[in-house]
Amino acid sequence: MSLNLNSNIADPDAFYKELIDSQRGMDDAQAAMMNCKLVLLLANHIGDREVIREALKRAGGAV
Repeated sequence: MSLNLNSNIADPDAFYKELIDSQRGMDDAQAAMMNCKLVLLLANHIGDREVIREALKRAGGAV
């Protein structure tokens, strides 16, 4: 499997709003912690280390 870079979320604007709304009322540290947890949950769901590694690289990580 390779990293899918095509739009794959139904109604991406609504998703973005949900993401922003989910952090409403959080301070920066709480929002950062939530983002870390979300990344780990989604990485576990993906499960494919090569796909995750490619995503890390594309996101600007030093992998």
